[in-house]
Amino acid sequence: VQLQASGGGLVQAGGSLRLSCEYYGISSGSIISLSWYRQAPGKQRELVARISRYGSTNYLDSVKGRFTISRDNTRNTVDLQMNNLKPEDTAIYYCKLQLGRDYWGQGTLVTVSS
Repeated sequence: VQLQASGGGLVQAGGSLRLSCEYYGISSGSIISLSWYRQAPGKQRELVARISRYGSTNYLDSVKGRFTISRDNTRNTVDLQMNNLKPEDTAIYYCKLQLGRDYWGQGTLVTVSS
């Protein structure tokens, strides 16, 4: 199983970015959940958004109403639409696939300037 994340970059506060994570080597029907995490400098990695195999979602409180997680089983992707970005959203974002164990993507850097 491999995951490839993309879509990070530099954006001004109030702007938007869309992260995408494509996974390989596994059937979508086997996946328990797909998630996005982030880790800011000097901080612990935290869960940003998660979508279950049944489509239920949950979000970090600070991103509710601004971020949306979605999955496309035909393209084997999980996306994170991020709107109204704030400087405190600056972090490396990682996608994670939960199966019998967890698989992580390589991370993509999001920088939000004030």
